Amino acid sequence: MDKKSGNIILIGMISGAILGAVCGYFFNESIIHIKFIGTLFLNALKMVVIPLVVASMIVGVTSLGDVSKLGKTSMKTIFFYLVTTSFSVIVGLILVNIIKPGEGIENFGAFVPDIVKSSERKTLIDVITGLVPSNIFNAATKGQILPLIVFSLLFGGVLTSIGEKGKQVIAFFEGINAAMMKIVVLIIWFSPIGVFALIGGIVAEQKGSLDQLISGLGWYSLTVVLGLLVHATITLPLILKAFGRKNPFQYFINMGQALATAFTTASSTATLPITMECAVKKNNIDSRASSFVLPLGATINMDGTALYEAVAALFIAQIYGIELTLGNQIVIFLTATLASIGAAGIPHAGTVMMVIVLGAVGLPLEGLGLIWAIDWFLDRCRTTVNVWGDSCGAAVISNTKEFNNNKQ
Repeated sequence: MDKKSGNIILIGMISGAILGAVCGYFFNESIIHIKFIGTLFLNALKMVVIPLVVASMIVGVTSLGDVSKLGKTSMKTIFFYLVTTSFSVIVGLILVNIIKPGEGIENFGAFVPDIVKSSERKTLIDVITGLVPSNIFNAATKGQILPLIVFSLLFGGVLTSIGEKGKQVIAFFEGINAAMMKIVVLIIWFSPIGVFALIGGIVAEQKGSLDQLISGLGWYSLTVVLGLLVHATITLPLILKAFGRKNPFQYFINMGQALATAFTTASSTATLPITMECAVKKNNIDSRASSFVLPLGATINMDGTALYEAVAALFIAQIYGIELTLGNQIVIFLTATLASIGAAGIPHAGTVMMVIVLGAVGLPLEGLGLIWAIDWFLDRCRTTVNVWGDSCGAAVISNTKEFNNNKQ
């Protein structure tokens, strides 16, 4: 897709989001009836995720040539994501300790959301064992991306070691990858309409909770959003400029379609196809790097989610009057950073992983019910930051010697 067409679609997506929010608020009953259009758009994005992730990861791995580069690239990518996630959690902890949004708020209405009840016993061990599925096809049908990435890395690495037979299979996946990206471009053309219907439906259904964004939970919402803004406009751009050698403002503008989609869908996984398209076509990121880094980032890089988990944990502690020591907050820092890796790139995944964070310092799960009413909004904010962090990671890794020394 050329830059002019991309800019037109981006303007259409922004206009669709604004118009959808306005129509959803004032004509909520009518908008709810057309929400299915947004669902079709979201389903179309999800439809291409599995084949795109598998094909792009295999192509990305095999294009590195020397298998030893895979290990180096993997370590650098994971290190980058852990560092940026750590920075985001630190920002969140500093702000929540300064603002103290939970002080003076009653803990009435506390409950455990249904989405959390099914994950109350989930541990970090479960996340680790889930990396190697007993049935790869079952993992695919359930949308479990991380196991697919592990399998694709292994499969791609083996293909580079079996000679001519491997080249035939590589060519097959290169064809699939190209076809999937073509489908993504077709889906993007319908994104303004899809964004309008999705945002309109969300606002229409959540109209009653909008008041809570500026009332009892206003300071909490402000703390989370402020933390996300600091990370997205200061921390990540500085890293992007220093290590990715990119103009942060121009890079951000070029990622506009992906960021708008992330806010609309609240899913970094569903946004992945558009993230890859924007990174390669608009920001000229090495396709080998984007094929490897972005699918991995959409699964394990959750800067915004980790920040939210840290802020939410301290917010709940403040409401219940529980004093958390420096040691407790260090535990939250470590747990939020690690738990975010296991958070699936789907709506409300961060809330599910809060089970681990709250359990680590003995906070009540019922506290999640206090913030559930506005999670739909904050989920979109943190997902947008997650995707922005993924795209910055692609630029940084593509600027490493593994790619600079072997430009194609």
